[in-house]
Amino acid sequence: MNNPIFTGQLVRLIAMDLDEDLKLIEEWNVDSEYQRLLDAGAANRYNFKLTKEFFEKEIEGLHAFMIQKLDDDRKIGMIELEAFNWQVGSAWVGIGIGVRELWGKGYGTDAMRIILRYGFTNLNLNRIQLDVFSINQRGLASYEKAGFKHEGHLNGNLLKAGVRYDEVFMGILRREWEQLQTAS
Repeated sequence: MNNPIFTGQLVRLIAMDLDEDLKLIEEWNVDSEYQRLLDAGAANRYNFKLTKEFFEKEIEGLHAFMIQKLDDDRKIGMIELEAFNWQVGSAWVGIGIGVRELWGKGYGTDAMRIILRYGFTNLNLNRIQLDVFSINQRGLASYEKAGFKHEGHLNGNLLKAGVRYDEVFMGILRREWEQLQTAS
């Protein structure tokens, strides 16, 4: 898929191959730090069978992509738009960079910019939103760089290793995204 809509400066978004990609996701989920930042639940052993069943059942309602580096074609994460409300033109976005040594290097921000472009131009969405926990400072900074604004939070809504963290809600409207495009 060499479509420019799916290509950024560092990465491209490519279609998922469930059998191949779920094995990669399984490798990433062995990393407890990856799980800690990605999910509110307790870190536990990834279940390939259950995850495959979930994707096979839910894939129709997801716009899910693997994140692939441009310089070496390595798959480094995944991103998806989900929970669409077509009446109001909104969706939730989720992202995970599974290769720890690539965290904080701009790959997630680049992938997020691509999915925003896709959501606003191809899917005609008006709003894209996400939630992230305050434990994930790199994620918060990345989403701000991509144009997301803080819209609210739930104090102490996550308990990890005896410490409470806030759940932060962020969003971006198409008009805000368009303003960012004309400014750059």
